[in-house]
Amino acid sequence: MFNRLVYGDSTAWFTIAAFAVAASIFITVSWRAIRMKPSQVERFEKLPFETATPVAGHESASKRTRS
Repeated sequence: MFNRLVYGDSTAWFTIAAFAVAASIFITVSWRAIRMKPSQVERFEKLPFETATPVAGHESASKRTRS
């Protein structure tokens, strides 16, 4: 009976601890984004969304047969 009480109480603490960790990460990331320097914002604005990667051999062969 006492083992069940200990586990029942500890599950609430694990849930609260997980929420606290997730909330602190969200708040930290938000705080850093708000306090970002304008020069760093400009650098991030100029980053490309996609990287230029070479086409794999099997992709180029399938494109040739389709067209």
